Formats: sequence, structure tokens, C-alpha cells
Amino acid sequence: MELTPKQILIVEDQPSSCEWLQAAALAAFPGAQVRLAHTAAAALALADADTELVLLDLGLPDASGLHVLEALHRRHPATACVITTIFDDDEHLFTALRLGARGYVLKDQSREHLSQMLLDMLAGQPPLSPGVARRLLSHFMAPVAVAPAAANDGLTEREREVLQLVSKGYSVPQAAKAMEISPHTAHSHIKGVYRKLAVASRAEAVLAANRLGLV
Repeated sequence: MELTPKQILIVEDQPSSCEWLQAAALAAFPGAQVRLAHTAAAALALADADTELVLLDLGLPDASGLHVLEALHRRHPATACVITTIFDDDEHLFTALRLGARGYVLKDQSREHLSQMLLDMLAGQPPLSPGVARRLLSHFMAPVAVAPAAANDGLTEREREVLQLVSKGYSVPQAAKAMEISPHTAHSHIKGVYRKLAVASRAEAVLAANRLGLV
């Protein structure tokens, strides 16, 4: 994020967290217009190309925030989405980053600390809670191991390939082009992935792929 955001969307269903986020955002960016969405549906309805910053909770009442993140990144890739959540596990963290999150903040920060982290985005520093930063360092310093479950997931080689591309942010048509197959065939592979992994959305498929060690 290179410029001070003028349009900010906060996606959060808990009133106390809404107040915390709004206070931090306005302390960092005085004069910004802040809109509130308490559900995933409201977030997708309110977000537009003018929205420069989204502070996004993952535990929404009608859908996972990962679904919102995926949709926003696809529709408005220039919008900076920062996750604000209680979930500090690897699955949520790494899936969010793969889906385009620009930061990941746990809800144990003071308003002042969160405000400073948001302000630091103008200098190119991603907002990351200290525990999240340590987790990322540990992940990349750990020896790479092949997950044995990946061999038993029932996916074909082509299904694994399209899942890996989708997990990296490719749309299905883009994945089809990369694999040199038709979009119709790519969609068929995705349907097979959803069926075999017992998932119903792209975000859930990415979570499952991460759990199985496919990505």
C-alpha cells in the first residue's frame, strides 16, 4: 500500500472488536472513511474498487473470512486485505497469505500497536503480530518433509496440479492455460477435487491442500 487509504472497510461481527479496529484505523489514517460490515455477504456488497484497505475477521457468522478474502482478491486485487483474527494456527495463516492477505494480526494487540502496524504499511512493512512473524520464520527454517497423507488423498495427478495452481491464486481459466488444457477440463478436475476432499469452496480446498501437504 503506497498511499494513505481514504476508503477503509472493517469486516467484523463483534461490537467490541469493531470499536477497536475502527479506533486503530482512524488513529493511523485520520480523515479516512470507514465502513462496517458484520457478515461476509455485507462485506462483498460494500467492497468496491475504491476500497483501499480491508480489515477482515475470519470467524464471520455466515461464511469464513477466507471466502471473503478470496473473492475480494479476485475482484479487486489492488485492495490491501489485512486479517484480524483469534486464529493463530498454520492452516488459517498460510491459507490467508496464499489467498492474498497483506497482513495477519491477532486480536491481542493494543489499539496503539495495531495503529502503528497499519501506519507502517505505507513504508512497505506488512502488519504481522509478533507471534505470527515467529511462526513464519519457524516454518521457513524448518526442514522440508513430504506429508505421507498426500499419497493417499485419492486425487489424480492432474487434479493435484490444478489444485496447486488454484492454491497459488490462479483462476480456473488461468490454471487451464498453464496446464495447456481447456477450461471445461480444468473445471472437471476442480469438481473432482471438491468431491474427493469433501469441500464446497475454493478456500476450503486450499485449507485441505495445505493440511495434506499438497501446497
